[in-house]
Formats: sequence, C-alpha cells, structure tokens
Amino acid sequence: MALLHRPLFTGTRPEDTARYRGPRGVDLDHESIWISYCPMPTDSVAIRHLGLFNSHHRLAAPVAPWARLKVGAGTPPILTRLGWLLIYHGVSKLTGTAEDTHHLCYSAGVMVLSREHPAHIRYRSAEPVLTPMLPVERSGIVANVVFPTGIDRRDDLGSPDRFDVYYGMADKRIGAARLDLPNSLTSGGRLGAPPQGKV
Repeated sequence: MALLHRPLFTGTRPEDTARYRGPRGVDLDHESIWISYCPMPTDSVAIRHLGLFNSHHRLAAPVAPWARLKVGAGTPPILTRLGWLLIYHGVSKLTGTAEDTHHLCYSAGVMVLSREHPAHIRYRSAEPVLTPMLPVERSGIVANVVFPTGIDRRDDLGSPDRFDVYYGMADKRIGAARLDLPNSLTSGGRLGAPPQGKV
C-alpha cells in the first residue's frame, strides 16, 4: 500500500518561508510531497493487522515559481492509460504585496506517476493548470486559493479520458474544473530530475 503525504517541519509553513528575504534554492528536505509504503500481508488473517509505513521517499519538491514555497498532494491518484494521475497544489507568494501581510497564492498542477513504480515521476506540469482567477477564488475565508481535493473519471459519459476535478475556492466554496487527458505525455512538461533520497 502506498500513501502520498507532506511531512511538516518546523519553520516551513508558507507564512514562515514567505518572510525569508534572501534567495532560496530548492530544499529537498522540506515542503515536499513524499510517498510512503506499507507492506501488505498476503494471508487473510494477517490483513486485520496491517504493517507499518516503513519506507519513505521524497517524490516531488518545490521547483517552479508558482510552487516556490511548498507543494503537497491534492486529489487521490487515479490510474489512467498514461500512469497514476495526480492533481497537486503549490504555494507561492503574491508579488507586489506588503511584507507584513504575507499574501500567498495556492495553485494546482498535474503530475503523472509510473504505473508500476509510483515513486517515478513521468510528467510534471511546468505551469499551473488552475490558478485563482475568479472573484470567488480570490476572496473568501482564505484568499487566493484553488485547492484540488477530488477527481472523477467521466466513464458515464463514454469519456474515459475526461475528468472532473473538484477544488476548494478560497476555502469558502467548492468548484469543478474539467481536465482532458492528452494522447501522450510531452517531454516539455517535466520539471527537473526526481529528487533523490529516502528515509
């Protein structure tokens, strides 16, 4: 069994990292999406006693400007003909805002993981596929947020390559966006090499 998650480390909240004035390189130890594995028992009696998540790997770290402060999982991964599709979120600081207000922007990107080896990223969008643009995404309980949380393959419409993505809008409303799977993955969408390292 595999789990995507984002461990939290002291001083790595977006509000903390946005305050840092100096140049900041990619930090592979923090603010990243991790994949953890739990060995599954093979006999039915042992299924009641699941093992521990004991293998942890960094999957994706902040690399793009739209996700400079933090990245985290979003929708549950869904298996497609191209691999495991994941809509994830990234956090950046809005330009032109006062230092003391720490205005942040949550956007969404696309990642495709290998079907056989989900710790391998096959594709990662260089630009966000969803950003807060509508008034209901820019103003609410938490401003400037689109936060992907659900995904639905539209087989009911005879379209296995069409997905409805459900997302939070400024933490006040729920929105829906349409995503159509392309025929193939482009090499231009890959951002950097997968981070190396595990715990």
